[in-house]
Amino acid sequence: MPLNILDYDPYLEPFKEDLSLRLFEFARTKKRLLGTDGSLVDFANGYKYFGFQQESKHWTFREWAPNAKRAWLVGDFNNWENNFELKQAYGGTWEISIPGMLPVGSKVKIKLLLPSGETVYRVPSYIMFAIPNERHELDGVIVQPKYDWKNKAPQLKEAPLIYEAHIGISTEEYKINSYKEFTRDVLPRIKKAGYNTIQLMAIMEHPLYASFGYQVSNFFAISSRFGQPEDLMELIDQAHGMGLRVLLDVVHSHAVKNIEDGLNYFDGTENQYFHEGERGNHPAWKTKLFNYGKDEVIHFLLSNLKFWLDTYHFDGFRFDGVTSMLYHDHGLGTAFTDYSKYFSLNTDIEAVTYLMLANELTHLFNPSATTIAEDMSAMPGMALPISSGGIGFDYRLSMGIPGFWIKQLKEKTDNSLDLLSLWWELTTRRPGEKNIGYSESHDQALVGDKTIMMWLADEEIYWKMDLNSQSLKIDRAIALHKLIRLITFSLAGEGYLNFMGNEFGHPEWLDFPRQENHDDFQHARRQWSLADNKDLRFQYLLAFDQAMINLERHYKFLESPEPVQQLWIKNSDKLLAYQKGQLLFVFNFHPSYEQELQLQFPEKPELIFDSDDQKFGGFGPRSSFGWSKGHLNLILEPRTAMVFRIKE
Repeated sequence: MPLNILDYDPYLEPFKEDLSLRLFEFARTKKRLLGTDGSLVDFANGYKYFGFQQESKHWTFREWAPNAKRAWLVGDFNNWENNFELKQAYGGTWEISIPGMLPVGSKVKIKLLLPSGETVYRVPSYIMFAIPNERHELDGVIVQPKYDWKNKAPQLKEAPLIYEAHIGISTEEYKINSYKEFTRDVLPRIKKAGYNTIQLMAIMEHPLYASFGYQVSNFFAISSRFGQPEDLMELIDQAHGMGLRVLLDVVHSHAVKNIEDGLNYFDGTENQYFHEGERGNHPAWKTKLFNYGKDEVIHFLLSNLKFWLDTYHFDGFRFDGVTSMLYHDHGLGTAFTDYSKYFSLNTDIEAVTYLMLANELTHLFNPSATTIAEDMSAMPGMALPISSGGIGFDYRLSMGIPGFWIKQLKEKTDNSLDLLSLWWELTTRRPGEKNIGYSESHDQALVGDKTIMMWLADEEIYWKMDLNSQSLKIDRAIALHKLIRLITFSLAGEGYLNFMGNEFGHPEWLDFPRQENHDDFQHARRQWSLADNKDLRFQYLLAFDQAMINLERHYKFLESPEPVQQLWIKNSDKLLAYQKGQLLFVFNFHPSYEQELQLQFPEKPELIFDSDDQKFGGFGPRSSFGWSKGHLNLILEPRTAMVFRIKE
């Protein structure tokens, strides 16, 4: 297979053997798993074999527990007794077939006798639903969801405009929201805002609500705290009917260490799903790490991906924690300053191979699916096709940009903004690879940090956001919030991501109800009424975001084949101008002075967007422009931006 990745990036030539090894291990693993003519799509059918399967006149249950000596299926349907004993089958699989129909709704666990003589109870690994019991552990629940799908998934023919959302915190009430309420109340907001893709967090079952869904216990189960499986199906179906695609924030980088709820020591051994010893423990997250070189683990995880695509009709995945998967040190404390850091003994080749398999499976099953990698290391080829020597993701997240903005707001003055550094941060990415740009996601809003709007406005956001109040701090906050989002939106990627509520400058931070805050919901909700209140200035930020999103929907410049052209950059004056597609963007980041600028165009450009417009909370239109004999003369007020359409 040719290494076309070298055509994109000739600096990879010294690592040609490492890239060839990437492809060799991928091909070798596929052959080991599939034989000479097997199908990866058929291989990933674990969810159709394991767990509970209803046949025509009987139902079957299967579980993989190779270390067990005996196994029983117990639950409230048989008074938790040992009368349903499983038989041992091939490869450490246990199974039982019972005449009749599945006892839907029953609580259930698998009881295992270990070689030590110990008896343990486990939630079935392929369970589709689990609920807490009186011991604050999870019990499996037998479900057989039936839903009449009405809408086909829309085809994405434009750049992904992603609305990152968390079901539980999507209500203004002091409670955990539900799938049904999200469908009724939030989907219309997302549609109206102009986004075309939803990225759902915390869907896979996780015992600790405060983990934000990133410590998964049951990989085939939806979070029961939000509702029933049919409720999630309806949410996705309704989203499809609105023209919205839905991505799952999938967590295959680690698993919760809980023994009673999840996969840890499932059959009494440490190495059934995870690495043994310290290699199986994440030093920072205190979670368990999968053994991506084990065939049964690959089968489990690939089956999990196909399950979410097939059963719930998700349109792809955002893969969490990819950097942690790629390197034995999980990228902790490593500065990826040269290419040798990507190709060394620190690289986990088995994890790289798994990610390639995951991408190939996803795109084989659904050719229009979208996959996004959360990788902070900028591994070469992450978002290039496997056929080119890449890992196969469609996009990678531009993860350095939020850090740049937070550092600027926390540690520097407005006068010290370095436009050259900003330009480099926003435009530098791997050749040929597409990125999802964003100025802040859920990460920047977690307790201990603050949203961009909170960094800008601080305590005045509580009493100076009404229309009648005057505050220089709020004026600055609104102006910079708009500029930060517009320049990030237009430069940082071929797609864009926003976290729920940040489009209108949602205040404060995110903190889930937990023992340390006395189970308080104050910071685990979204205050939509702030944006809906016509007496508050949050409405201006929402209007700005909608207009900004509509720029892309109308002009489709994010994935323009023409590279961005820098037309002007002057750090001392804080002026920046560039052209992308049909659009000209001009920014004045200076905090105090209006700035003048002259650019050359054969025809008079058309002004289509002014950040200083009163409908966006500005004071204008104050900035002005004129065109004469091929010269565009601009006067921009402090902290304002203008967008023009360039006539061909």
